[in-house]
Amino acid sequence: MPQLPPIQSTSAISRNRFLQVGFSGALGLGLADLATGRKVNAETGSNALFGRAKSVVLLFLSGAPSHQDIWDLKPDAPAEVRGEFRPIDTVAPGVQIGPHVPRLAMVADKFAIVRSMTHSLPSHEHATHFVLTGVNQVPPGATHMASRADWPCYSATMQAVRPRVDGVPSGVMLPTYIHNGYGFSGQTGGFMGSQYDPWHVTKDPNAADFNIDELTLLQDLTDQRIQSRRSLLTALDDQHQYLQTPAASQSLSRSVEKAHQLLGAAGKFRDVFDMNREPAEMRDRYGRHSFGQSLLLARRLVEAGMPIIQANMGTMNNWDTHGDNFGQLKNRLLPPFDQGLSAFLTDLDERGLLDTTLVVAVGEFGRTPQINPGGGRDHWSGVFSAVFAGAGVRGGQVIGASDDQAAYPATRGWYPADLGATIFTALGIDPETTMTDRFGRPHKINAGQIIAPLFS
Repeated sequence: MPQLPPIQSTSAISRNRFLQVGFSGALGLGLADLATGRKVNAETGSNALFGRAKSVVLLFLSGAPSHQDIWDLKPDAPAEVRGEFRPIDTVAPGVQIGPHVPRLAMVADKFAIVRSMTHSLPSHEHATHFVLTGVNQVPPGATHMASRADWPCYSATMQAVRPRVDGVPSGVMLPTYIHNGYGFSGQTGGFMGSQYDPWHVTKDPNAADFNIDELTLLQDLTDQRIQSRRSLLTALDDQHQYLQTPAASQSLSRSVEKAHQLLGAAGKFRDVFDMNREPAEMRDRYGRHSFGQSLLLARRLVEAGMPIIQANMGTMNNWDTHGDNFGQLKNRLLPPFDQGLSAFLTDLDERGLLDTTLVVAVGEFGRTPQINPGGGRDHWSGVFSAVFAGAGVRGGQVIGASDDQAAYPATRGWYPADLGATIFTALGIDPETTMTDRFGRPHKINAGQIIAPLFS
């Protein structure tokens, strides 16, 4: 299978958006094709969650954090299971978490913990696909490497069933592309095609020279120059009959789509990505590290109306603590996580954005109950934890429970598909919706159930 290398700055824009400025003939598509190629279930649901969120921010902790050392400690378990951390109280009565997230303990009334997440495949690649798409099985033809056989990520699915018309993708992923020498599946438009890919920003917002090259290059564009370029696109549309081969047509269409993306996005988003517009005090509050500044940028994207933002903390093995689990958590992983996420939730709340923003923090699975000889914990998908906040989530509560060794759910298990159903419903998309791929095949976007206790 072909692999998808990390994208250096941005990905291709939706073909639907490009059709608004012409070139439909060269693409061989029209608005009618798009309308008939997309079947949307008319049911909208009646629960209070439906359509509550204007944005979803997915904090993906790549490599899989140790749930029993952060969210679901077992102080009464045997020493080889419980480890060296002891739980601390939070501001939420009866809710305890790990000792190395003290700032999050002080805002625990803003989030809920689901302690009975589960699935059956402790492989980084496939589990990442599960969590980032909300689909619990590997699609036919897919492998451990990203390919166009993959299920589309959340923003790609959203773009397919509710396309934006402002020249901007439905989602942004930052600041890294998850890979291990090859791209992990679940980060693109998958079988829907590259035109549904999210906007991949693979630069560190904490870097002094952080910028988006394409937006920087377009700083001198005037309205007149933009109109001239659009006129050129129209001329290309008029000349499409001279394209002799499908390959040539596809190549040109991709180039023109990219050009239109840059034209459409530059003016609106150049300021959003300018981190220097944030006061130094606010940047310090989030933390002068990649994760903190990524969350600050996520807040700016929420303010700009971006529907789905995925902030990755690591490329693949960041949380993969096979060795020195406790030292890595205490010294390297949890300090920036604690600072960044607590600041993010507080900032959203202070700005009145938390009520319309669903925040999810989760990895692809958990870690083994048994500590290995190297002081680490290995892959474990039997149970793990996820954190939810905003968009009607009742903070200060725990949903579900694991057994006495944090190995398996002791109550109802919740799956990646249920995570997906919750995300789509929050955005006002019926999980029963069907989308049609470029080969005319219908696909129900989700088979899960809303994690309803979050909102009770």
